[in-house]
Amino acid sequence: MPNIPNSPGTPDGPGTPDGPNAPVPPLTVAVLGPGGVGGLLAALLSRSGHRVLCLAGQETARTLRTTGIHVRSALFGDFRAPVEADTALREPVDACLVTVKATALDAALTRIPPAALGDALLIPFLNGVEHPALLRARYAPDRVAPSVIRVESTRTAPGRVEHTSPFAEIDLTGAKVPRPRLKALAEALTAAGPATRVLEDETTALWAKMAFLAPFALLTTRYALPLGEARTRHREELSSLVAETAAVSRACGAPVDPAQALARYDAFPPAAKSSMQRDAEAGRPLELDAIGGALLRAADRHGVPVPVTARIVRELREAGR
Repeated sequence: MPNIPNSPGTPDGPGTPDGPNAPVPPLTVAVLGPGGVGGLLAALLSRSGHRVLCLAGQETARTLRTTGIHVRSALFGDFRAPVEADTALREPVDACLVTVKATALDAALTRIPPAALGDALLIPFLNGVEHPALLRARYAPDRVAPSVIRVESTRTAPGRVEHTSPFAEIDLTGAKVPRPRLKALAEALTAAGPATRVLEDETTALWAKMAFLAPFALLTTRYALPLGEARTRHREELSSLVAETAAVSRACGAPVDPAQALARYDAFPPAAKSSMQRDAEAGRPLELDAIGGALLRAADRHGVPVPVTARIVRELREAGR
């Protein structure tokens, strides 16, 4: 789904003692869910010289072992990259990127047993704000690094990825995660293509994305409209959603400027659609609970009134979304 670049945060930028252009040591990286985002990152890392192991179902794994991943991107070019693939993690890796939808997370996690993951970093790129607690209850808490990616990338078929946004940016976080290891991964990702930062404040990073994503996803999905029409025909509701989400974000310790958020929506291409809307169009399960439900639960915990958000989430649920 589209995400606006350059979210707030204090960067701890990548770099090595030998300088920003020093060679990046090769890593072994597992990718759980090689779809639009995971497939793009897997292909970029492989092209950059890292060993990449994709974790997926049998048919997808067989395809990836045979054909690799073919990426079409105005930013990174049209290329094919070889990857390894399996149905589960069976060997040590440096990091495991979790790039599945929230609706598929529980089932997908069976592919990475805690004993197999061991000391590896676990980097979830999931929508919402509640998944870090779930992952830390299952894996070593000081190896879970909740992170954010801003990109629009779609899997059109197993092993085929269309990257359509003119940006791909990553924020890595995790207060208790060893900083040198986060920096090493940031260096590898930046060298592979996506501009990557290490940020100090996990809460701010996750809520910065949530504050932009929730109004966008809820409104476009509720009215089955691209952003241009939704922001024009339902302007009052969009403004209310933005204000309510910003209030919840502030209560959670991550200040958000509603006026800036509205300006970002207005700057987006009018044909932009949220990933939730695309899932609705395709008849796939929606991340409604991970986004709208999580927002309502946070609002309830902090006593923040969110009447418009609650109504739209209720209407989507009643519509079978």
